[in-house]
Amino acid sequence: MKTSLKLLLCSMFICAMSCKDAQLEKNITMYSNVWDEVINKGNLELINDTNFDANITLVSSPENVVGIEAFKAYYSNFTTGFSDIEFTIENIFGQGDNIMKQWNFKGTNTGEFFGMPATGNTVDLSGVTLVKMKDGKIAQEQDFMDNLQFMQQLGIVSSPENVGIIDVMYKAFAKGDIPNVLSALDPNIVWNEAENFPYADNNPYIGPDAVLNGVFARVGGDWDNFTLVDLKLHDMSNNYVLATGRYQGKYKKNGASINAQMSHLWQLKNGKAISFQQMVDTKHVSEAIKK
Repeated sequence: MKTSLKLLLCSMFICAMSCKDAQLEKNITMYSNVWDEVINKGNLELINDTNFDANITLVSSPENVVGIEAFKAYYSNFTTGFSDIEFTIENIFGQGDNIMKQWNFKGTNTGEFFGMPATGNTVDLSGVTLVKMKDGKIAQEQDFMDNLQFMQQLGIVSSPENVGIIDVMYKAFAKGDIPNVLSALDPNIVWNEAENFPYADNNPYIGPDAVLNGVFARVGGDWDNFTLVDLKLHDMSNNYVLATGRYQGKYKKNGASINAQMSHLWQLKNGKAISFQQMVDTKHVSEAIKK
């Protein structure tokens, strides 16, 4: 009798565990399929009461997003704000009604995103989401990711690497290492010399080759010891860096020297300089050339 009771209890335990495992697998499969459809295919209609609890809650700051319609509106920012979307669930597992997923999101910001105009930047972001299920439906989510990195990739917040990139470029220029300077420029950089500066005649210079031939080669041919001194770099918003300092050098044709105040405004994207605007005391330079 005791043996039979033990066997019965054991069988009931195994059955219960098997049922729990089966429900977990069902939850994971449903969850993965729903988010693949919603993010990768833009099928927001799957955010409904079949797949989500009526009080679905996204735990976030400054306040939670609660309810199916609010949840759908929140994620519509991603499906309309980005193109070329690749959303990948890299790992997913769980216990009982709790699921954890590791994910990666790639896309290009070509549309309005939470009221912010498109930046055209690409993002590549990884994170983790904690999920609670209820009666086979998604009841709660909480995302963990590097929001600062996200904002930097979007271009809303400047990358902390920008100043270092520009600093390396100026140091390469000082050494005469022009190939390294050019390697820091985007293939489609838009480069403008200050109006009335000697090399502004072909503004804008588009691409590194145009900068090399239209600016650097001419500077090297016209000036001896052309250098930038008192250089200071200033980190700015929207991935801009401002450089201030002075030009010094001797004009080869007449031996006249310059000590002209200048500033350079750089904009960067994905670690490359995409635009350059020079500002300089053009009167001082012009007078030296005409001597």
